[in-house]
Amino acid sequence: MKKLFTTKNLALMAIFAAIAAILMVLIEIPVVFIAPSFYKLDFSEIPILIGTFIMGPVSGIIMEAIKIVLKILLKGTTTGYVGELANFCIGCCLVVPAGIIYKFKKSKKGAFIGIVVGIVLMAVAGAILNYYVMLPFYEKFMPLEAIIEEGAKVNQIIKDKWSFVWVAVAPFNVFKGIIVGIVTGILYKRISTFIKKL
Repeated sequence: MKKLFTTKNLALMAIFAAIAAILMVLIEIPVVFIAPSFYKLDFSEIPILIGTFIMGPVSGIIMEAIKIVLKILLKGTTTGYVGELANFCIGCCLVVPAGIIYKFKKSKKGAFIGIVVGIVLMAVAGAILNYYVMLPFYEKFMPLEAIIEEGAKVNQIIKDKWSFVWVAVAPFNVFKGIIVGIVTGILYKRISTFIKKL
């Protein structure tokens, strides 16, 4: 823990989390070929995952928490903090296992395995959180039947809440995880090399 909470690491965690919050606020892209347009892709996990690979899984949790606090300060919440809590939990499901595996196997293979495991956990956690938390919350503003109908416009397999979370939400998070993993793979070595020189 002493190694983690050095002045340099604390500064890096703040920087990565701030970048993540800005990305979360400024860039939200609907992925309408997978899920309804109210599910938007953001790239905030990229700096968090890079920071996690550099500093470890505990730093990933800390950066996810800082990111959410900064996002709320910058933009507020439209979901009564439910969406932010879900984003924190789903983000941790990606970066923590990826960080743990990479910590013990610091290689491209270790990073790849870690990201794949993280993507699977993120997809499962996202489906469960949507089923039990997010969709019941959104029902206050939009009938569940209408939500499922929007999902069915994207994929006719969707007939109920269960099929919605596994056919729309889970693939959405898998897609997001793949994008995050690819971009992280491209940027990580350059950024980590630069940081080691500081």
